[in-house]
Amino acid sequence: MRGEKGGGMIRRVGERVQATQRYQLRPGVYAILRRGDLVLLTHQAEPVPELQLPGGGIDPGEQPIAALHREVYEETGWTMRVTRRLGAFRRFTYMPDYDIWAEKLCAVYLGAPVLRKGSPPEPGHLALWLPAVEAADALGNAGDRHFMRRLLGK
Repeated sequence: MRGEKGGGMIRRVGERVQATQRYQLRPGVYAILRRGDLVLLTHQAEPVPELQLPGGGIDPGEQPIAALHREVYEETGWTMRVTRRLGAFRRFTYMPDYDIWAEKLCAVYLGAPVLRKGSPPEPGHLALWLPAVEAADALGNAGDRHFMRRLLGK
């Protein structure tokens, strides 16, 4: 495992690593955006409908925080501000949109929504507000759930 800032190890979540499969590293950034007891999430319709923390992949040459702002806007229609980095997790998974097997290295940040500019411009996404305690169980992947629960002290 790769070390995380502060000397800890990065948690692996989700599917088991397949020893015979080659994985492409895909760094990404995600946000827990709180307003009071609510969090702003995105519902992605395909390839499998699920609730997610807004965020996504960092494009080549793009800075992580710039990518986070871009992805949050694309998936929710909101601008945001970053408060602090919460940590990171790794997922080994097939990404049908890209037809690749990926080691997703996901950094998670705490932030707040600032301004709603409209509907999410990225097709297949819907911005939703959910109580944080419900989101801790409703999020579609184990890494997102882990950081939501940790933030809530669960």
